[in-house]
Amino acid sequence: MTLKKKLTFGLGFLFLIIFVLVIFYSYYIGKLSNDAENILKDNYKSLVYSKNMISALEDMRTAINSIVFNPTDDKKTPDYYLKLFDAGKNEFEGNLKSQNSNITEINEREYMAAVDQGYALYADLCLRMVKGERGPALYFAEYQPAFENLRHAVTNINDINMQAVERKSQMAKQHSARIIKLMAGVGTFCMILAFGYFWYFPFYISNSVAYLSDRMKGLLKKSGIVLDIKTNDETFIILQGINLMENKLGVKDKKEESRFED
Repeated sequence: MTLKKKLTFGLGFLFLIIFVLVIFYSYYIGKLSNDAENILKDNYKSLVYSKNMISALEDMRTAINSIVFNPTDDKKTPDYYLKLFDAGKNEFEGNLKSQNSNITEINEREYMAAVDQGYALYADLCLRMVKGERGPALYFAEYQPAFENLRHAVTNINDINMQAVERKSQMAKQHSARIIKLMAGVGTFCMILAFGYFWYFPFYISNSVAYLSDRMKGLLKKSGIVLDIKTNDETFIILQGINLMENKLGVKDKKEESRFED
C-alpha cells in the first residue's frame, strides 16, 4: 500500500469517528427532546382543560349567585349575568368535550365519568334556577353540593395529570441519565481510538522515514560520500542523499536539480 493510500485511510478513519459521534449524539439528543415533549403533550392539555373548566364553573356560580341573592324587582335576570352564565357554560362544555378525547392515564376515564354525571346534574339545577326557581332553599340544598362535587371531580382530573407529569419527569430523568452515561461511554471510546490513531500513525510514518534516512546515511558512508547537512528533516536528508548519489554516478537530471534547488 502506498503512503498516499495510508494517509487517505488514516484521515478517513478520523472523519469516520467524527461522523459516528455526530450521528450518535444527534440521535440521542433528539430522543431526550422527544421525551420532554411527550411529558407535556397530553398531560399539559388535560391540565389546561381542567383549569378552564374550574374557571368556567366560577363564572357560572357568580351568575347564579347574583340571580338567587340579588333578584331584580321585575323578577327578570339582567342580561349581563345571563351572558356570563352562557359564556361559562359554553366554555365548560367545550373543554369537557376536549378532555373526553384526551384520556391517557389509568383511572382517568372513571374520573371523567364522574365529571360528566356531575355536570349533567349541575347544569340541570342551573337552568332551573335561571328559569325561575331562585329560592335559597334550592341553592343550599341541591345546587351548592352539586357545585362542590363537580368541582372536586374536575380537581381529580387535574391532580391525576399532575401526578403523571411528575412520574414521567422522574422516568425521563432516569432515562436521560442512562443516555448521558451511554453517550459518555461511546465518546470516551471514540476519543481513545482517536488518540491511539494520533499516537500510532505519526509514529509509524516518522519511523518509516527515519529508517529510510538512516539507510541513506549508511549507503552514502559506504560509498565514501560525505553528507554535510545540519538538519533533522529526514525527507531532506533522503533527497540530498539521492542528489549526491546522482552527482557521483553522473546521472543527475537537470530538471530535478532545478526543482530541488527552488
